[in-house]
Amino acid sequence: MCERFTVPRRIALAEPVWLFQLGYLRNNTIMSEASAPSINSDCQGIDLQLGQTIQPKPGFTLEARDKVYLVGFLVGAGLLLFLGRGLVQGSALATWGLTFGATTAVAVLLVSLYRVQVELKASRRQLARKDAELSFALEVQRALFPRHLPSENGLEFAAVCIPARGISGDYYDVMKFDNGRMAFAIADISGKGISAAILMANVQALLRTLSETGLPPAEVCKRLNHHLHQVTDDSKFATFFYAEWSRAERVLSYVNAGHYAPVLLGSSRGRQLDEGGLPLGLFPCTEFNTGQVTLQPGDLLALYSDGITEATSKSGEEFGDARLQAEIEKHLEQPLAEIQTAVLEAVRAWAGDELEDDMTLLVVRVTEAKEAASSPRRPQGDNNEHVRARTT
Repeated sequence: MCERFTVPRRIALAEPVWLFQLGYLRNNTIMSEASAPSINSDCQGIDLQLGQTIQPKPGFTLEARDKVYLVGFLVGAGLLLFLGRGLVQGSALATWGLTFGATTAVAVLLVSLYRVQVELKASRRQLARKDAELSFALEVQRALFPRHLPSENGLEFAAVCIPARGISGDYYDVMKFDNGRMAFAIADISGKGISAAILMANVQALLRTLSETGLPPAEVCKRLNHHLHQVTDDSKFATFFYAEWSRAERVLSYVNAGHYAPVLLGSSRGRQLDEGGLPLGLFPCTEFNTGQVTLQPGDLLALYSDGITEATSKSGEEFGDARLQAEIEKHLEQPLAEIQTAVLEAVRAWAGDELEDDMTLLVVRVTEAKEAASSPRRPQGDNNEHVRARTT
């Protein structure tokens, strides 16, 4: 038996650079993190954490032993040279002892250098293998983002995803179906690195399958939620915003599953698109509500992840919703690509080039002409051409 729960609408994900932008890629950093619940070892008294390196206890290790041997030989050779400086010419034993000590010290030093070189080569091979695996994962993830954004049916789009640490846990999508329907979504997956990217791919595949069936947005989210709860543990979830656009009625039907409410400017300025339910994956059978909003030509909708609004300055102050909205309003009449660029530059100027979290921005504008909207029964083949905003 399922129960309904209520939580605060906004849930901020503490997760945190390749650049995904209409399928193009730009490398900034190759880093990843893994985190998991800690496991206490009572017998050893060590706090072990999955995905982290176990630090050995301080003690007499092999490396320390080699250093002691090397220092001992060098000191001994130096002492022999000092004490026998006057006996070298007259004593064959002293000469032999000094020669043996010096030769042994040099041999130990060469062996130590050889071991360091071997370990360095092994580390380089391991890094190269991990780099290859990460590059392959990045190529796979890049293919999951839409390569081309549709510009018909009265909407135009611009979108960008900037991972903070190698592979992103954020996700956006824009889908156009044969029957004229159009849907778009944004998601923020909990966790970091490879695990979040795998879950993101799972969400993308299932969402596209469910969207094609024509199910209502609330039912799409309900099935997504049930699936994620089955395939993930209790610590994994996803905030999600999913919307379907009706061109004839100019109505946007949406479900907000615990995600940040989009910035809405224009005829419905200030309205909070927060109808929906809990984040996906928390409970097995959560119910979702569908909200609706009527949009007019020129209205703009900006969907974003917490990496934008929670970007912090050196003083620890967040960029915030108000600054994001103000930045969009300053460039409201400009092409979507310029709005997107202005927002990203403002965030970087505020927080610096070193990102703490993934940044995703999906900007949508209603472009349908009034006369076209007033006659929704026009033949389907008579479609207006719209210039698609291209991201840079």
